[in-house]
Amino acid sequence: MPFKKLIEPLKDVLENKGFEAPLAFQKLILSRIKGGASLFCIAPKGTGKTTSIILSVIQKLKGKAFEDAPRALIFVKNKQAALDLELEFNAYLRRTDLRVYCAYDEKNIDDQRNEIYDGVDIVIATPKRLNKLYYLNGINLNKLQLFIVEDAEFLFTNNNLAEISRTPESIGKCQYLVFSTLFDSRFERWQDSFMYNAQVIKFK
Repeated sequence: MPFKKLIEPLKDVLENKGFEAPLAFQKLILSRIKGGASLFCIAPKGTGKTTSIILSVIQKLKGKAFEDAPRALIFVKNKQAALDLELEFNAYLRRTDLRVYCAYDEKNIDDQRNEIYDGVDIVIATPKRLNKLYYLNGINLNKLQLFIVEDAEFLFTNNNLAEISRTPESIGKCQYLVFSTLFDSRFERWQDSFMYNAQVIKFK
């Protein structure tokens, strides 16, 4: 997907940043994501995976806030990763009214429930905190359109794979995107369940 097919606010940000065209890996995945495909996006660091997440989410949500329930959920390994991704999102949100929220373990969960209840579009969450919020009826996943895992290597520590694997049981039709530097054989569990029709895109 060339950048010219993005919504105007994104094109403006990319132009201001001096980005004229997608990187080689982004050319492989952005049009597929826009088309609604679920993907395992496997590529080394520095190939534009994080920017692809940001562009795809904002494009999918058309840069517009909508009602109260989140439409995009992005799993990250810890608080710092959540805050870093939020900061990067904010650089692309000019001229949009999308609301980004970070949910991580170190913050008071009652405060998080109240803040999410006020309305969010994009939630960046650690797996354990997202599940706690869900089981406390602190987040509504019924409107979810995008389920994303950033830097998915962290899934294979601290029971994170099991934590995240439970979440799709609570949501309906959704697009799944997993970004990683390698395709681990344990991803095959997801291919046998909620990501059974996902494409594997590998870039070296």
